[in-house]
Amino acid sequence: MSTLLAAAVIILIASTVHAVTGFGYALVATPLLALTVDPHTAVVATTLSALAMTITIAVRQREHAEWKVAAVATAGIVLGMPLGLWVYAVTSEQLLTVLIAVGVLGCTLMVWRRVKVQGNVPVLVGAGLISGALSTSTGTNGPPMVAAFQGMGYDPHKFRATLAAVFAATSVLSLVGFAVAGQVNADALWIGLIGLPVVQIGWFAGNAIFSRIDPELFRKVVLVALLVSAVVTLVSALTG
Repeated sequence: MSTLLAAAVIILIASTVHAVTGFGYALVATPLLALTVDPHTAVVATTLSALAMTITIAVRQREHAEWKVAAVATAGIVLGMPLGLWVYAVTSEQLLTVLIAVGVLGCTLMVWRRVKVQGNVPVLVGAGLISGALSTSTGTNGPPMVAAFQGMGYDPHKFRATLAAVFAATSVLSLVGFAVAGQVNADALWIGLIGLPVVQIGWFAGNAIFSRIDPELFRKVVLVALLVSAVVTLVSALTG
């Protein structure tokens, strides 16, 4: 019961952050859930509970989404998912945690340095490929797409809505992959079920904050969310 209560609090925080930034759910939830359950269970539980969050934003903000961009990125994600499943199956828990931290730190650097990228097919497929591999191996599929969309200069509404469209598809595909690989256990299912109503509360709280943020402040919020998640995850990896 204490584990589920802790999971509910973590999901509430993660969904609020996600509603504000458009991507923070897995970045917050995965490392924190990994402190209450084992990292492999945390990855699956995060994916389960994140699905409700991404679908909520994708539906409510559908008029702002770049659907063609999301479709191309999703194609790249599909290509990267088998690689991620292989990494997930063969790596140790500590190495898996290190991979999460390294991936987030790399994308934090891209956002901080304002790296510009072109929104062409090779870039979108490449970002999707990395995102897909991270999705099924670490559950933190956001950083590559966050860095790509920030580099493409998307405004906050377009950024958040297009990410949601991509992540909704990614979550469904990841869950299918986990199920086929036999990685969905009872703990992950319970946490996923607990998260269904909690993420709705987080959505309303986070969306209220989002509506009051200007574009430059939004970028700083994104950067801080990436940095905090990377630091927390790295500390967790180094302390075993």
